[in-house]
Amino acid sequence: MNFRPGTRDEPEINLIPFIDILLVVLIFLMLTTTYSKFTQLQVNLPVADAEAQRTTPKEVIVSVSSDGRYALNQDVLDGVSVEVLTRALQQAAQDTRDVVIIISADAAATHQSVINVMDAARRAGLVQITFATQQSGTAPSRGKS
Repeated sequence: MNFRPGTRDEPEINLIPFIDILLVVLIFLMLTTTYSKFTQLQVNLPVADAEAQRTTPKEVIVSVSSDGRYALNQDVLDGVSVEVLTRALQQAAQDTRDVVIIISADAAATHQSVINVMDAARRAGLVQITFATQQSGTAPSRGKS
């Protein structure tokens, strides 16, 4: 005996729990995703099609240690003042203004130490200055082994 009325209700799919679960997953993904910011400068370097330089100018290598001491062509200077460095650069240049100053500074050297070398070169009348670097693959590792 069937006491129910003759019309049968169609089963319906309840979408509310499904939407709730999707929103929770979406919020979880939004909170756990890291957003990387690109803070690098994009620099387009100029291109030159000049021939290789035939004469090599005289080079003076000024090394700056991490504690602010200077060495001129691997000879350690006694003072750390700009005046001492200026006199040493003038002696190394030997009245030649076509000298290239190569600043080889330690990565932990202070900015002021490098500026002192540039100021001493300016006072000595030497205007061609460049910086020595090394490739990242040849740099000594500073992390834990």
